[in-house]
Amino acid sequence: MASKASTVHIFTLFLICIPFSNSIDFNYPAVFNFGDSNSDTGGLVAGVGESLLPPNGQTYFKKPSGRFCDGRLIIDFLMDALELPYLNPYLDSIGAPSFKRGCDFAVAASTILPATANAISPFSFGVQVDQFIRFKSRVLDLQPKGRKSDKYIPAADVFQKGLYTFDIGQNDLAGAFYSKTYDQIIASIPTILAEFEAGIKKLYDEGARNFWIHNTGPLGCLAQNIAKFGTDPSKLDELGCVITHNQASKLLNLQLYALCKKLQGQYSDANVTHVDIFSIKSNLIANYSKFGFEQPIMVCCGTGGPPLNYDSRITCGQTKVLNGTSVTVKACNDSTEYVNWDGIHYTEAANHFVASQILTGKYSDPPFADQMPFLLKLKF
Repeated sequence: MASKASTVHIFTLFLICIPFSNSIDFNYPAVFNFGDSNSDTGGLVAGVGESLLPPNGQTYFKKPSGRFCDGRLIIDFLMDALELPYLNPYLDSIGAPSFKRGCDFAVAASTILPATANAISPFSFGVQVDQFIRFKSRVLDLQPKGRKSDKYIPAADVFQKGLYTFDIGQNDLAGAFYSKTYDQIIASIPTILAEFEAGIKKLYDEGARNFWIHNTGPLGCLAQNIAKFGTDPSKLDELGCVITHNQASKLLNLQLYALCKKLQGQYSDANVTHVDIFSIKSNLIANYSKFGFEQPIMVCCGTGGPPLNYDSRITCGQTKVLNGTSVTVKACNDSTEYVNWDGIHYTEAANHFVASQILTGKYSDPPFADQMPFLLKLKF
């Protein structure tokens, strides 16, 4: 990464030993993650043979890693902070992947609601939960059969002691805008969250007790949505984001927060933490220059030039003939200057920033800033 990255965006996380409250305990032996492309470490690539081309992965992994990003995702930085290895995708069977410290069930393009026949990902939230249940069953079945598999699978008590993380729901809203009215989308939110609650209950019944739930970011500020739904300037807010998409995100988040409060009361022996990703990302887009970025919305790995540098007909790394001309989508010179990587997903630098804000504890309910287990050194 360029030297600018080391002076502007890179933060170092050190765990320090202090007493933890009963509600927040960062000594988790493993993490089980559920979600979409915001936290997919390779599930879609492995599960449906989706092709990810360079320059995806160029910043950290130096090649495509299965992540829709130039480098690491928020979940990767959270794993770093927990001093745990990066999560292997449940769907990836090559290379004898280790699941001893957790597993990633997230798959890009997944929704909370059951997948439709033409969905990119068939691995909706309910399917991911069912995959976890099978995963747990297989682990418990293998454990008595010898030590050969011990280095690859978690111990039995990890399923209760582990952290269960969730970042899903974005695609339920984003995809709906292509075929439904705004009112129809808003009316569907209770159904979406009922499906989410059902999944949480199944995990609780399987012994899960530590839930870490991200809300949905500002969908209206993604170049993909601005290009499709923001051609009329009257539909954009002062930041250039699509008003209806952000309103839908806020309404989903409001009801998700209410659900989290309900779960906190209902599952008194569990820890349910709600994390306000929308506020963190909105703050980044509104105050991007303060945090060392130069482009809050324009795409790094895109084509077409300002203001969006985005074309829905071609994705990052692809080569296609557009309007009679061969076009190859390449990355910008310095991805640390950009919030958006490919029109839908954030750059590693932006993910780095979001993770640093999560770890302050200020955006969580219950908050944990007063018993901060991390010492953050932000180098500006």
